[in-house]
Amino acid sequence: MFDLKDQVALVTGAARGIGRTIADSLAKSGATVVLADFADWDAELQIVGDRTYGVRLDVTDPEAVKGVIGQIVDQLGRLDILVNNAGITRDGLLMRMKEEDWRKVLSTNLDGVFYLTKEAVSRMMRQRYGRIINIASVVGQMGNPGQANYVASKSGVIGLTKAVAREVASRNITVNAVAPGYIATAMTEDLPDSAKQELQKMIPLGRIGTVEDIASGVLFLASKEAGYITGHVLNINGGMYM
Repeated sequence: MFDLKDQVALVTGAARGIGRTIADSLAKSGATVVLADFADWDAELQIVGDRTYGVRLDVTDPEAVKGVIGQIVDQLGRLDILVNNAGITRDGLLMRMKEEDWRKVLSTNLDGVFYLTKEAVSRMMRQRYGRIINIASVVGQMGNPGQANYVASKSGVIGLTKAVAREVASRNITVNAVAPGYIATAMTEDLPDSAKQELQKMIPLGRIGTVEDIASGVLFLASKEAGYITGHVLNINGGMYM
């Protein structure tokens, strides 16, 4: 088990699914964790569990991002770990995609990562330590029909990860990405069995991933043991993309 005692983490999109499991994993490893999501909590930090706080955050609002990170540093003393997990989909073929759906996905999935990373880095540079983990996607590497907006956003996250990693490495801040494959969540549970079987045929390991698979990778990259890894994309996809 990795030891994150005395560290403070912020996880976006943390009300449920992958984000909530990541937050729980970090807390179990000793970190104080702030769970941020769009509508599940108030705008002020509130205790929601053992070593965990909740806060409402719209990642597309740069002023809200500044406010939340300011609260974290003021009340908890520091920010050591940032997990940019918040993301949405608005799927559709390119020829039929509405401009609104394109902009909404890019605003949440890419602009949000930019706002949070920029604000977190300014704090981490002063303390000369930080771990930033961005949740990308296998489709950001291999493409996927009907998801031009989502694929573009996740490819952008990967590029942003590599650029920022080079900028801040001298301050002992690592910036990495995790690229999940198909993961069992509420969304994939609604798929018909035939669709799940077709998905499994695409995965060499023969199964759809779990949220715990993703959380384990994030926990490693957030730990001191991963201190010599930066600018890396950790593929957690069962071999779907190599």
